[in-house]
Amino acid sequence: MSETRKILILDDEPIVGERLKTLLAKDGHYVEVFTDPRLAIQRLEEKTFDIIVSDIRMRELDGIQVMNQVFQKSKKTKVILITGYATLELARESLTKGAFDFIAKPFKSNEIRTTIGRALEALDNEESPRSRTTSM
Repeated sequence: MSETRKILILDDEPIVGERLKTLLAKDGHYVEVFTDPRLAIQRLEEKTFDIIVSDIRMRELDGIQVMNQVFQKSKKTKVILITGYATLELARESLTKGAFDFIAKPFKSNEIRTTIGRALEALDNEESPRSRTTSM
């Protein structure tokens, strides 16, 4: 993957967004961070992101509502939902509604990197399907 991928981080805890931004920017990604879901949705109207990493529980809107907004604009964007209140029911609901993955807080940096990597691989596979035939 040679092109820079665009990632939006949305978490109402500023420290989470800043840590993720530092981590993902080191990996060569373009990262924007928001703590207010309404501002994040405004930005999503202006720009398409490859990956959204969003907290689920926030005051104004929850991560599933944000994910629904994302999918109205771009079906191919991968949404990874994170939460400090993980339950099996919440994970099931998130994945059923289209989340690429669901990660419980606190998570380790290699866990988020691996998940981002899988999402990018899925995007790459969708954008340039490899031919199954080989030349002889």
